[in-house]
Amino acid sequence: MAILRGRFNSERAAWGAGLGAVLAFILILTVAGASGVTFDHTLRTVTMGGALLGLVTGVLGSFAVLRRQSLLGDALSHAALPGVVIAFIVQGRALSALLIGAAIASLTAMAFISALTRTTKIKQDAAQGITLAAWFAFGLILLSYVQGRPDAGQAGLDKFIFGQAAALVQSDVLLIVGVGALVCLIVALFWKEFKLLTFDPEFAAANGFPVRFLDSLLSSLIVAAIVLGLQLAGVILMVGLLIAPAVAARQWTQSLGVMVLLSGAFGAFAGSTGAVLSGVDVNMPTGPLMIVAACAVVLVSVLFAPGRGIVWTVMSRRRERQAVGRPSLGGVQPVMVKRSADDGQ
Repeated sequence: MAILRGRFNSERAAWGAGLGAVLAFILILTVAGASGVTFDHTLRTVTMGGALLGLVTGVLGSFAVLRRQSLLGDALSHAALPGVVIAFIVQGRALSALLIGAAIASLTAMAFISALTRTTKIKQDAAQGITLAAWFAFGLILLSYVQGRPDAGQAGLDKFIFGQAAALVQSDVLLIVGVGALVCLIVALFWKEFKLLTFDPEFAAANGFPVRFLDSLLSSLIVAAIVLGLQLAGVILMVGLLIAPAVAARQWTQSLGVMVLLSGAFGAFAGSTGAVLSGVDVNMPTGPLMIVAACAVVLVSVLFAPGRGIVWTVMSRRRERQAVGRPSLGGVQPVMVKRSADDGQ
């Protein structure tokens, strides 16, 4: 009964955190409106795109965090840069071609990491670090080559490093909606398999589940989310939008389902809040503001989440020390009887 009560309280706290994120966003909208922010078509488009992207990355980031593969998202996002530049050299500035090139480069990097860990004694974190550095360095070399060309067609290509949310248009938002809906549908269809893969892959393999296929599918979904966010957050900061909402959600609950939903809500809050705050000043970049908002959610969660937060832990330990120091036997102090010299005789 105590376990069920603790789980109920944990889930209630998680839903309260999600409601708090909604109220915080409403407050930010109110303050931004009072500050003179004009919610024109561009700002509404970027806000909607940021919220949808945060929702998708928050859902997928939960699995990456629980599987201790946070560095994988960083490696795959950095690995997308050479694909973007090569696609530009071959096809030009068409956004669809650039995203396809980014996806191919990230998938190639994912296959390289898998082959490296499977055929050598190199650990996964080392393989991801090697791939991150190699792919990103190659991308920077290609980017320098393209920017050295005499034509001006490469102008703005470096914006993929840090993101360029102002270039987001309605068709891009529709693309995020379509891909995001497909990602969420696949997660729902393979929910049981992904859950088993996350917590006990050995048991899944022993029971005949296609572990390698499921791992590749889940990694491919993460690649899709990363590619979608390149224009908003860029290859460097994209990992923050993937990992931070999941880290914050983990502080509030012990249920995977609640964590996935709450992480999606935190991601949507971070994406939309960053876009709204960027409307206060045209010189404020949207992508970094999204990451700052996500990290702010992590900070609040680490400090105040019931059961796991620092403040909660300090208060619990203080109550335990006070309980230990209280008198026993219903408040009656034990009487110490002093023995006399005659008692020993």
